[in-house]
Amino acid sequence: MQSRDTVKFRRFALPVCIALSMCTLLVARARDTTGSGKAMTVAAEAFLESLNPRQREQASFDFDDAERWNWHFIPRQRKGVPLGDLEGAPLRTAQQLLASGLSKAGYDQALNVMSLEELLYLLESGDRVERRARRDPRKYYFSIFGKPSDSRTWGWRCEGHHLSLNYVIADGRVVSTTPEFFGANPGSVDAGPGRQIRVLGPEEDLARQILKHCSDDQKAIAWIDKQAPADLRGGGAAQPDTTAPAGLKFSDMSDDQKRLLRELLSEYLKNMPVEVTAERQERINRSGVENIHFAWWGGPDLNQPHYYRVQGPSFLIEYNNTQNSANHVHSIWRNMSGDFGIPLVNR
Repeated sequence: MQSRDTVKFRRFALPVCIALSMCTLLVARARDTTGSGKAMTVAAEAFLESLNPRQREQASFDFDDAERWNWHFIPRQRKGVPLGDLEGAPLRTAQQLLASGLSKAGYDQALNVMSLEELLYLLESGDRVERRARRDPRKYYFSIFGKPSDSRTWGWRCEGHHLSLNYVIADGRVVSTTPEFFGANPGSVDAGPGRQIRVLGPEEDLARQILKHCSDDQKAIAWIDKQAPADLRGGGAAQPDTTAPAGLKFSDMSDDQKRLLRELLSEYLKNMPVEVTAERQERINRSGVENIHFAWWGGPDLNQPHYYRVQGPSFLIEYNNTQNSANHVHSIWRNMSGDFGIPLVNR
């Protein structure tokens, strides 16, 4: 995706919500060299301080409140403070908090996901008020679990349609960043020659190329079914599915396939701050890259419904594009040791 196309798209898709664009200074401050845990803590404290009493009450939850793992990616009623209720300093501090939890690439992706809500509002039919109540790029909610200022362990979330970002910080260190969900509807926007925009497109194309590079024997292992499942597994579930991995092992791939899989992993890894990305990569390396499996369901070509899974001992990726004539994407990264900082053995 070309940066100039992204800018044009945001201007088109967010005429009523242009304030979502982040100023460079806020992004830089959110990613200083003091570390992601401290950056998130500082950003969360500034966010809470900027809110009025009613908003602060809306945004604040006990760390052990069940709301912390009450996540989903569908358009539904949510708790927390929505962007639509914020302006001025509270809006800026919410933006800074979001930036503290993502890399620049991840922040851009989050904005693109939000922007698509305005496009859906324009494209869908029906009552204008009802459409706006359902499709609004300002309906992304911020929640703080625990007290960043005086708590050893606390968390936060930014969530709305097709976006769910969940964090836990303990003793100043980021200890959990999952579930991490990004979606896109429409996944592809065609604005004319050379101006096609595909949110989450690289994640699809790289995976398809792995399948295309399969020999007949490899396809018999990697291509699980010609029919794709309707959606991801475990949407809204507090913990990932622990079914044994399926498909083709990294150790059985060709050099080209191994290169493509590494590139695919990089597309997912690059959304998080550098320290989180490094920690995820270290866990992948420690548990053995050769133990990663790749599996595909559905049609092999663009615009055909499909689903794939990349699973290693430490992580699970799922990607589904089956709805709206295969132009509606759901993608997720989960921690096989347990999401929300909760070990799987304890749940």
